[in-house]
Parts: sequence; C-alpha cells; structure tokens
Amino acid sequence: MNFRRMAIAMAIGLFISGTCTWFLSRKISAHTNDAPPQQRFVAPAHALKAGEVLKAESIELIAWPASTPVADGFTKVDAVIGRTVLYPVGKGQPITEQLLAAAGSGGGLASKIPEGMRAIALRTDEVVGVAGFLLPDSHVDVLATVHTDKSPEPTTFTVLQNVQVLAAGHQIEPDPEGKPASVTVVTLLLSPAESERAVLASLQGTIHFILRSGSDKATPPAPPLDLAQLVNGDAKPAGVKVYRVPFSPRVVDAAPAEVAVETIAGEKQTTSRFRVGQQ
Repeated sequence: MNFRRMAIAMAIGLFISGTCTWFLSRKISAHTNDAPPQQRFVAPAHALKAGEVLKAESIELIAWPASTPVADGFTKVDAVIGRTVLYPVGKGQPITEQLLAAAGSGGGLASKIPEGMRAIALRTDEVVGVAGFLLPDSHVDVLATVHTDKSPEPTTFTVLQNVQVLAAGHQIEPDPEGKPASVTVVTLLLSPAESERAVLASLQGTIHFILRSGSDKATPPAPPLDLAQLVNGDAKPAGVKVYRVPFSPRVVDAAPAEVAVETIAGEKQTTSRFRVGQQ
C-alpha cells in the first residue's frame, strides 16, 4: 500500500517538474527570438593613441545593434590592419574611416596630412611662438614684417589666416594636461598656394604667429600697416577702401579793387565809384 502511494507521488512530481521545465524553455525561447538582431564591428581591444598602427592583437569584433549601424565602420579585421590611428580611440569604440589615416599613407606626421594639403615648417622663437602655447591642432594667423624698396620703414601684413598647427617641434599631439612647450619650429597644414606665400614671406622678413580661437572661422580683410601709420594713428579700419582723386588748382584773376565816394550837397546825395589802378 505504501509502495503504491509512493509511486503515485513520484509520478505526480515528475509530471509537475516536466511541465515547469517545458514552460520555462518556451519562455526562454520566446525571449531569445524577441532579441534584436546584431552586427559585429571592429573596435580597439584596448585604448589606442594617435599615431599607433593597428595590429591584429590590438583590435576585436564587438556586437552592435543592426538597426543602428555604425556609419563608415568596419566589419572585417583585415580591412584595418596596418592603418594608422589619427586620434585617440577608447576601448570598445567602433573604429570608423574618419579615425584612420588613408591606406598607404604611412605613420607619423604624414598620416595626418589630408589629400591635397601640405605640411610646412616655419621657424619661430619662444616669444613669437606665443610663449609656448602653440600646440598641435591649435589655429593661428601668420603675419610677416618686411622691408621693401618702396619705403625704408618696416611693413607688417597678414600672410595667412586661420591655419591649423600640425606639430609644435616634434610633438604632433597636444599635451594631455595642456602644458605649454617651448619650440623653435612650428609645422602648419597649408594648401600648395598657401605654402608658397608662407615660404616667400619667411625669406623676406620676420614671421609672427597670432593664436586664435579654434571656433573663430572669420577671415576679415587685413590691410598692411607701416610704421608711419602706426605712429600717426593713420591705420585704416579693416575693409575700408580709400579713394584718392587728383586735384588741380584753378587760378582765377582777382577782381580789381573799387573805391566808392559819396558827395552830399544840401539835400542832394551822389555816389561815385572808382577802380583802383585804372585811370
């Protein structure tokens, strides 16, 4: 009798256990099917520094929602191996085309030069170099002070405006703490035409770097300024044009002087006029 009761209890337990297992498996399967589809993108396996060349051990594939794909991202590891990182990239951040130098451009400073642009180094000193605060990625105006054959006085004019500093000395990345560095050579990112202007100006006189805000994109007219204008305060506001009209004085013959004589005889009054110098 007891054996029969135990068998019935075991059968009921097995039925309940199987039912629960089947129910849970259905719930897990349904939850798995509801999960959004994912895609795998290339990302750093550890934090990358600017100028670092990507290797197989420094990258990995990470899961990413397929509904929001990474623009210009990479899905194959082989597509990025050997490319140079232009900017610091954190671990797990998808690598995009904009973060890498062009394929075959090499590493170092050359990898940071966009197509069609040039890098040119200009000599400076600690004072002209804004006391060491010319850091990579900052923006400057380039001024030159020269002496010309037309005037013995020095003239200062703006050669270039809003150009990017690629490197300060041998440093191609800003200091993480923003500390200034005294350098004697500054490398600028210029177009070929701008490079010609910079070279010519550097050969004719002294180059000055004027630090500007990176968000300031304005390039207002900047007329040259000579010593006489500086001393006399005759510098014209930027953008104001002065037109000079030739003046030829006209000589007009002066009218001869005239004398009036009044004669009073009783109630009669007469006036006589005589021109001086004429008879």
